[in-house]
Amino acid sequence: MTESQASNRLKGMIAILRGLGPQECLGVTQALYDEGFRLIEIPLNSPEPLKSIEMVRKSLPADCLIGAGTVLTPKAAEQVKAAGGELIVMPHGDTAVIRRAKELGMLCAPGVATPTEAFAALDAGADALKLFPAEQLGPKVLKAWRAVLPRELGLLPVGGITPDNMDIFLQAGASGFGLGSALYKPGQSADDTRVNARKFQQAWKQLTQAL
Repeated sequence: MTESQASNRLKGMIAILRGLGPQECLGVTQALYDEGFRLIEIPLNSPEPLKSIEMVRKSLPADCLIGAGTVLTPKAAEQVKAAGGELIVMPHGDTAVIRRAKELGMLCAPGVATPTEAFAALDAGADALKLFPAEQLGPKVLKAWRAVLPRELGLLPVGGITPDNMDIFLQAGASGFGLGSALYKPGQSADDTRVNARKFQQAWKQLTQAL
């Protein structure tokens, strides 16, 4: 996979399923898949996350990229890989984690909050960048970054994203989003997740067609 292909795979909406447990993981993720989500992240501070990752990877088709969020160490990246995960998402830009993820053949989207962190992460092999927290950075910062970062690079605001505020980030140059509690909260049913997913997909389709 070329750098451009890897970046393209990480454009769009990533479902962040913090708090998801093995008991409900198959129903929730199937609902997301049915509604068009092809990027699913189960944070490692969820209940038995590696078990859920393994179950979901075996359940959903190969065109859906499954991985972990809140990956803090190279060892954790290895555990995700062993569970069948293909994607590493981080809240920070630790280059040791990025490099290990790439050594393992995984896609990696580290969290960055400054241009210095962004370029260091890219030098370490990052496939896309998670702008975190998006509430703090805002669309003006994203627009400024877009002027100096590679044009094809995926930039994904994460934090406080809803169907109602996606437009200002997309206009500033966002390639997609990481979606947290507005999409899924711990204990939420598959049916409620489906409703939220449909709202995000409708907003995404309308906004991206208008760009």
